[in-house]
Amino acid sequence: MRKRLYRWITSRRPTAYGTRFYRVVLLLWIIASLAHAQAAPDMQKILNRLDQLEQENHKLLEEIQALRRELAQGTASDAPAATIAERVDVAEKRIDELAQTKVEASQRLPVSVTGMLLFNAYKNGAYGTGGEYPVVAGLTPAPIEAGASLQQTILGLKFDGPNLPGGGKASGNIYMDFFGGFSNYNFRLRTAMLDLTWKNTTISVGQDKPIFAPRDPDSLAQVGYAPLTAAGNLWDWQPQVRLEQRFSLGENAGFRAQAGVYETSEFGDLVAAEYQSTLENSRPAYEGRLEFWHGKDDGRFEIAPGFHVSQTHVAGASVPSRIVSLDGLWKPVQFLQFTGAFFHGENVGNTGALADTFTVSPSGAVIPVHSAGGWAQAAIFATPRLTFHFYGGEQRNRTGDLGGSGIGHNFVYAGNAVYRLGTNVLASFEASQTRTFYLNSGTRINNHYDLALAYLF
Repeated sequence: MRKRLYRWITSRRPTAYGTRFYRVVLLLWIIASLAHAQAAPDMQKILNRLDQLEQENHKLLEEIQALRRELAQGTASDAPAATIAERVDVAEKRIDELAQTKVEASQRLPVSVTGMLLFNAYKNGAYGTGGEYPVVAGLTPAPIEAGASLQQTILGLKFDGPNLPGGGKASGNIYMDFFGGFSNYNFRLRTAMLDLTWKNTTISVGQDKPIFAPRDPDSLAQVGYAPLTAAGNLWDWQPQVRLEQRFSLGENAGFRAQAGVYETSEFGDLVAAEYQSTLENSRPAYEGRLEFWHGKDDGRFEIAPGFHVSQTHVAGASVPSRIVSLDGLWKPVQFLQFTGAFFHGENVGNTGALADTFTVSPSGAVIPVHSAGGWAQAAIFATPRLTFHFYGGEQRNRTGDLGGSGIGHNFVYAGNAVYRLGTNVLASFEASQTRTFYLNSGTRINNHYDLALAYLF
């Protein structure tokens, strides 16, 4: 460019006006040449500087990526080392997440698959009645039975439903097992519940324990039926609808009131043949429970009175069923917890107690059997992995109401140790003894031993 400009200037013929013009152009050419000569090294310096900055940025990016990899692996030199307990806690939480299988319902709502794969190896004494876990000692001796079973395995679904008007939420669950038969592993519904929950109110429909007797002892040996069935624990899973209202007394205390309608299950097999056709197999019962609680975690205390009211229709008569109850929980220190429940009433068999619930006399009069019972448990949390449970329960029937036959009382006591092999793997050993008193035959004793391995999912 400068050469063409120089040739153009030198080729022009000078004039008075042109001389001045050429001089101006020549001066501009000289200035441009000097500027270019100055700018060339400056531009080169700028390019060199940009190259250097780019290299430094590249190195910095590599260092950042290396730091991120180290942080992800927990090996950054300037990061504090995690303790073993923290690492175990993180690992257990990850295992918990992996152990849950998430599926989606047809309505695009989340459903969680849950449950327990339970293997039991057991042995009964001479007065076992042929079942895996007899709830009463048999009247006559039988060959000692030992075996193994997966019948008490539980499969469940938990779901979170849509939001409800007024800030509510729908949720629910359903649990099943294979305890419907002694040897053929029949599928059976255990419990199921649909909850419509607001801040202080819950409406529930489904199948569960009696409203006034919600607690159970802890056992992996007796799962097909609730532990201490027929020995103080009223448990029968039946259809029901309930309303719960919660009242707060501050952060550490409150009340919970429950009331509803429960379907009873009457014992037709114990009624004389001539009256069986007159028995209504189920009846509505009205139940309620009022629980007071105080404290959180250590120092937790709960106590709740309850009631049951229903009528049994048989032999043209209406037999009252009236039960009052009291259940509670107390955890005075971190490693110790007490739970239990007690009841007193008449015609209590329709909620899962001993089958001797009423007597039909030769004259046709129907006499309700008066009963009292309960159970208690002490749980000792020896270590984060090892827990001991010691529990026992009894039901006593008034002998004068039994008509000279039947079971006067049934007493069971047991102890087990549960060890957590992994986050969701449990091993347990339990020993128990059942002492059943028959009015005409005296006391029968059956010992039971159970070794269980459970995988929770």
